[in-house]
Amino acid sequence: MKEYSDWDLVALSRDGDMNAFTELIKRYERQLVHFCQRMIHSREDAEDIAQESFVRVFRYLDRLHPSAKFSTLLFGISRNLTLNFIRDTGRRGRGITYSLTDDENQERALEDGSYRPDSVARVNEIDEMIRQGMDMLSPKHREVLILREINGLDYSAIAEIVKCRKGTVKSRIARAREQLKQILERLGAEEL
Repeated sequence: MKEYSDWDLVALSRDGDMNAFTELIKRYERQLVHFCQRMIHSREDAEDIAQESFVRVFRYLDRLHPSAKFSTLLFGISRNLTLNFIRDTGRRGRGITYSLTDDENQERALEDGSYRPDSVARVNEIDEMIRQGMDMLSPKHREVLILREINGLDYSAIAEIVKCRKGTVKSRIARAREQLKQILERLGAEEL
């Protein structure tokens, strides 16, 4: 199934081929969960949002048409669900929950034994400072920065996902980078 394009897999899924839809999930699940987790900091909630994104794609297979990249459509759905989650958790008075297990650290394998504990601690301290800085950004600035810097999407794809002009995306990213830099300086990042 790897030789099929995303839209070929959508067409096969529409015709009832569940293996094709499973392949779409395999292609994008990790990226989607990672994006959501960066926005809301809860692995469990991020997985729920990613799952709901795929459910919505499946539910509306007959309405999907290749007018854009499939990944753009999928991230757009996920973005909307994530923003709804952020809005709703604020209304319910429930704060953002943090995962007790940091699955991101599990992805970083220490391949050779040369990592010193002080170096690992310093990297963890920098990661935490960046996470705090990202939390201080508005959702619209945080999302474009995550989509660009972490998910590696181009400006056009981000513009389609967040439904604004490419120039607006560029200015939001520039503003987000500058704000993050200032926040990190206030948090003492220059000392690291």
